[in-house]
Amino acid sequence: MKQLEENKKNAIAFYQTAYDGNPAKAVELYVGDEYIQHNPLVGDGKQPFIDYFERMYQEYPDKTITFVRTIAENDLVSLHTHQIWPGNEQYVTIDFFRFDKKGKIVEHWDAMQEIPEHSANGNSMY
Repeated sequence: MKQLEENKKNAIAFYQTAYDGNPAKAVELYVGDEYIQHNPLVGDGKQPFIDYFERMYQEYPDKTITFVRTIAENDLVSLHTHQIWPGNEQYVTIDFFRFDKKGKIVEHWDAMQEIPEHSANGNSMY
């Protein structure tokens, strides 16, 4: 149970650190020997991740992220987030991180959807 809580904390810290413009530090502190990327917009490995988040921070320095939910099971952590980008574009994201036995992130999957102005069911996406 303690490892699950540690993994949740580290997944949030990893994402927040990268999102805030310091992806090299995020990788140094939280990533294991390998980093397998499943997002088709980001190259595989540590350096492509760093390059992508450095570019995102330069292009969109005022974007924000809120961590709505964090779920952990076995070696996986899922983050449910709310992102607001310049121009008030809002997105809901779900990220999955796989951790190695040392408690380091070694794999990532995600899905992202723009939050529509109107909802047919009247419910939020959170």
